Amino acid sequence: MPFYERGAVRIHYAERGSGFPLLILPGGGLNATLGFFTTTSPFNALEELSDEFRCVSLDSRNAKDGQSSGPLEIDRPWDAYTDDHLGLMDHLGISEFMVLGFCIGGPYIWNLLRRAPARIPAAVLAQPSGFRPSQPDLFYNNNITGWGPPLCAKRPEITMGMVDAFLNRMYRTDADFVFTVSRDFVRACKTPILVLPDDTPPHPYEVAMETVRLSPNAEVSHFPWKDTPEHIREAVAHIRRFLRAHQPLTA
Repeated sequence: MPFYERGAVRIHYAERGSGFPLLILPGGGLNATLGFFTTTSPFNALEELSDEFRCVSLDSRNAKDGQSSGPLEIDRPWDAYTDDHLGLMDHLGISEFMVLGFCIGGPYIWNLLRRAPARIPAAVLAQPSGFRPSQPDLFYNNNITGWGPPLCAKRPEITMGMVDAFLNRMYRTDADFVFTVSRDFVRACKTPILVLPDDTPPHPYEVAMETVRLSPNAEVSHFPWKDTPEHIREAVAHIRRFLRAHQPLTA
């Protein structure tokens, strides 16, 4: 599979199918990679949707088992990943695209909608991550043990002090809601979204449903949607209907 390079950033990505472009962001937190779709994902979105859309996905920068790499941008962690997403689509000559994101893909999508709203006609947030007040350090703790040490072992120029600063900026400085945008932003966002909620520690049902209530053009799937193969098929069918409905007519 190919790579996209920009300065010190090197992004490993994959493409499947043809049609209107669909950026698919894998789950797995900061260790999100293309392997998510064949291991822990409820369904393989790259394969499932490539019969109808030009599907693009990637290993996240510095994921433990991935092939993407880049600097730790401690002062702008979320925007660094958004730079990778937008830069990859620019590299592929794609100006307008829909987005489907799992887990950490939820905050990533909100940041994409903040940074490039005119490029994204619709977005699907599946089992999105969010801040849970009862477990305020959940993401910091998961990543300081499961992401930071392997990264430092692979990249001697990166220290655990740098990892600590990065994670504090990412998950503690603005620890609320969906991390990347405010409730006022969601209220004002006109982009159609479809939310497939989850109810696990990193994917709080309450936060997912709050985005549905606040967003003026939101839809929500049935819940639970991952508990049986039939429910997963119904959820995928809902995603297809939603994407078809909001695909630009000029596509």
